[in-house]
Amino acid sequence: MEKTAILAITKNGVKIGENLKKIFPDWSIFAPSKLSNQNNEIVWYSEPTTNKIIELFKNNNALICLFSLGAVIRLIAPHLEDKKTDPAVIVIDDKMNFVISVLSGHIGGANELTEEIAEKLGALPVITTAADVNKTIAVDLVGREFSWKIDDDSTVTKISAHMVNEEPIGVLQDTGERNWYKKLPKNVSMYESIEELKRSNSKAYLIISDKIIDDEISKESVIYRPPSLVIGIGLHWDTTKETIREGIMKSLEKFKLSSKSIAKLVSIKKSQDVQGLIDLGKEMGIPVEYIDREDLADITAPNPSEIVKAFEGTASVSEAAAIKVSGGELIVEKQKFPPNLTIAIARIMY
Repeated sequence: MEKTAILAITKNGVKIGENLKKIFPDWSIFAPSKLSNQNNEIVWYSEPTTNKIIELFKNNNALICLFSLGAVIRLIAPHLEDKKTDPAVIVIDDKMNFVISVLSGHIGGANELTEEIAEKLGALPVITTAADVNKTIAVDLVGREFSWKIDDDSTVTKISAHMVNEEPIGVLQDTGERNWYKKLPKNVSMYESIEELKRSNSKAYLIISDKIIDDEISKESVIYRPPSLVIGIGLHWDTTKETIREGIMKSLEKFKLSSKSIAKLVSIKKSQDVQGLIDLGKEMGIPVEYIDREDLADITAPNPSEIVKAFEGTASVSEAAAIKVSGGELIVEKQKFPPNLTIAIARIMY
């Protein structure tokens, strides 16, 4: 659950905090006990603010500071780690003229929250991140609302620099939602294949794919992994977590697909769920879905088996389950891993 803390250290700040609390009732207000006005919605603390801010910084997704920018920087500076873990930090001045995005503008959501607060308060939002100022693509945010994962974030800063400097950027997308942008900047062009991308004059690339991309072009790319792959699994009641994982990884490697694009693990509904599959889903953070045998029997799969039908009541489990849940196309036909595991992979159609 997203947690937001408001920190006020002046009387005016307390008033602004109370105003924010009316607009955002789930937020918590903290202020020094020496300023107490008996409002029981405020947490009145007695320790030094230098200590309190450490607790708030570490235990919240966003921290709204109602005092000067310089003081905030001095207080939080010793506790900064990186933009993937630091909370959003926003400063609002004592007269409520400006709402300033200070830290974790993109990944932490400070920029978006700054705009929202400023609109509610009738204040001026101050945002300084280059992508926002230049009205271009924020490379580290592409597809975030669709749960896309960045394959390797070590290239983000370099590719972002090319983007804000308006150098030619090539985009290749072969899966995932298509409405991730409203209008491409003039320096960004779409291409239909890796070959086209390589032949272009692009200085850098954005690639949206569930396929493994060769090393050379990936060095100059940010690669996004939409949750586009459904892994169909045929298995026995005692098939282990390790066996299932090995079968999935071997299949992905063989067909050059990324494990970061797995959307679901799917199988037939048995009288008792297979513990190995339950454990693997939890370990990988991927949902597991079970399909009734009657529904699987209605699916036309390319490699039906009479033996499977005799045991499961349907001629296909892994292929049929992958096709059924994805609503798309089978891209990896049944792979057999003796004695009792099959893997098939389908791609969700967007």
